[in-house]
Amino acid sequence: MNKSTFALVFLLTFMVIMFVINLFFGSIHLDASEVMDALMGKGGDSVTRFVVIESRLPQALTAMLCGAGLAVSGLMLQTIFHNPLADPSILGVNSGASLGVAFVMLVLGGTFAAANSTLSGFLLIVAAAFVGAICIIALLLLFSHYVRGNITLLIVGIMISYLTSSIISLLNYSATEQGVHSYIVWGLGNFGGIGLKNMPMFAGAMLLCIALAVTLIKPLNALHLGSAYARNLGVSIKRTRMLILIVTGLIAAVSTAFCGPISFIGLAVPHMVRMMSRTANHRTLVPMTLLTGAILGLVCNWLCALPSNGTTVPINVITPFFGVPIILYVLLPKHKTS
Repeated sequence: MNKSTFALVFLLTFMVIMFVINLFFGSIHLDASEVMDALMGKGGDSVTRFVVIESRLPQALTAMLCGAGLAVSGLMLQTIFHNPLADPSILGVNSGASLGVAFVMLVLGGTFAAANSTLSGFLLIVAAAFVGAICIIALLLLFSHYVRGNITLLIVGIMISYLTSSIISLLNYSATEQGVHSYIVWGLGNFGGIGLKNMPMFAGAMLLCIALAVTLIKPLNALHLGSAYARNLGVSIKRTRMLILIVTGLIAAVSTAFCGPISFIGLAVPHMVRMMSRTANHRTLVPMTLLTGAILGLVCNWLCALPSNGTTVPINVITPFFGVPIILYVLLPKHKTS
């Protein structure tokens, strides 16, 4: 067994362990036998079944899929932009989703009525975030036709992010106190908003995006060695860039729509994997990034439930404790000793 295979087996085992820990430990204390009975469908307390099956199980699945998706999207963006600080949020997709949610929460008051139907609550937030993110993706794809350099496109994404943030600030300024509070809570991120009923839609969309990311391993390897080298191998730079923008944009759209804007996972995990693997080959980096992102999502979700008093901490309170040290380590100069 070579080092890459051993690392993948280790990460897969660690992911399974963290998944099990997320099922057995949470903000509400349950005996291991009670959790096992609930998972196996045996008789027992209806409250226990609800906590395990309707809360902890979908929450663990969400953390795993969202972490994996954001991590691999960060890896792809850092590769095409050759920028260690590139992640899904830097292109403005998260800001577009946040703007959609801010509009329905702060302007519409959390309710949208059209014709004879009314949309509100979780479904309205998901729809608004997805529409906002898709609009930004479409705008980025439009600019990508006229912008040749990746750095220029990156700057365009940053400018879009600044503009949407300004609009959100304006909406916050004129909104009610309750609306602002609801929007701030949503912005802190949460893996617990998706129930079993909505899980097939979220999981299907995220798994499709992850599968598309895996198909881009070969062009990612070529782009890592430079645009000239990629062209010599027959890789279409413009087409590949558009595909990566679509895939990473959709991952950001789906994760932000269902979980809120999750920070640092897409930024930090690719660097963690590079430090562990010591390779630039995306055939190794992509699967390791997917597994490490899933593990970090599960670890953060578990840490959010550590208070064990029936309450949970928002995800974005936990992720900086992992992300900031990694990014600082990457940015600080390395002094080699002879």
